[in-house]
Amino acid sequence: MRITFILYTTGRCNLRCRYCGGSFDPVKVPWRVKYDLSLLEDLVRGGDVIAYYGGEPLLNIRFIENVVGRFGDCRHIIQTNGLLLDRIPRWLLERLDAILVSLDGDRRITDRWRGRGVYDRVVGGVRRLRGMGFTGDIIARMAVTFESDIYRDVAHLLGLGPFDHVHWQLSMIWLDRRLWGGLWGWIESSYKPGLERLMELWVSELRRGRIIGIAPFQGILKRILEGGPIPPCGSGEDSFTVLTDGRVISCPIAVEEDWAWVGLLGTISRRELEGRRNNVGEPCRSCELLPICGSRCLYTHWERLWGDEGVEAICACSRHIIELVKKNLERIEEAAKISGLRMDDLLYPKYNNTVEIMP
Repeated sequence: MRITFILYTTGRCNLRCRYCGGSFDPVKVPWRVKYDLSLLEDLVRGGDVIAYYGGEPLLNIRFIENVVGRFGDCRHIIQTNGLLLDRIPRWLLERLDAILVSLDGDRRITDRWRGRGVYDRVVGGVRRLRGMGFTGDIIARMAVTFESDIYRDVAHLLGLGPFDHVHWQLSMIWLDRRLWGGLWGWIESSYKPGLERLMELWVSELRRGRIIGIAPFQGILKRILEGGPIPPCGSGEDSFTVLTDGRVISCPIAVEEDWAWVGLLGTISRRELEGRRNNVGEPCRSCELLPICGSRCLYTHWERLWGDEGVEAICACSRHIIELVKKNLERIEEAAKISGLRMDDLLYPKYNNTVEIMP
């Protein structure tokens, strides 16, 4: 069994995005790693995936270098806000399989939510990586808000050139509910029609033999055909997070929730991790789409920060995108056949690389 280990390099961040708030309280997530790397050797095996997370993981590039040097036979991934990409030395770049970079769309919306000048710095940094010869997977990580237009923003990022894939996370439950105002109007008049336009774009490009990297479409297609863990990110089943103080938790954002507790480095075994499975509650447990949706997100399933309305809104968005892929399954298969593609070519990700399959 392959496991994805998400390693916090620091709880500190060099941005204060409007939907996030910036650095973790160092009491909750220390800003430096406090455990000995030898403790990871009891859990990590060759062929596993190691993803570096934060805070901003590149603020502790030395830790990343040390882990890559020690676990060279694993796949290595960085999730970053993209401002410090120039800190990655060439030798390390050559060892990375994927880099996930945060951008919300064009310059206007990215800078509005992440800070002035962020868009240009991130796009410039990604282009420099390509110029250095990086051929791995570069994924744009979008946070979608009430100001987002999903078609416009995804199409913009895919059209820039350096990105292989785009995924997105609906930020509705992370923001003050009052900011969203007409939440249901946005879902019905903006988000759902935007997804439908994206599907038309995706299928039309498939007919031309081009697979554009819309990660949720590809990931949902994969789950329809092959199944997968619950939740789709694998948290608590085939993905585990190690905080800077050595705590092991199931979900990378549940840094203080009791339900996410797994154990401490040095006290848990590989066998224990491989044997873990998640049980979800209602309304997901009784839903016919559970094998595909996978309850979407373990954190939002248990925390329900917007109460029942939040559950209903997320469910409406999840159900629509799943039904959209299912409804177009024959068209997708036909387009692949016409262009000489195998269905397996369309499925993504090939391993758990921390993308958001269910937005």
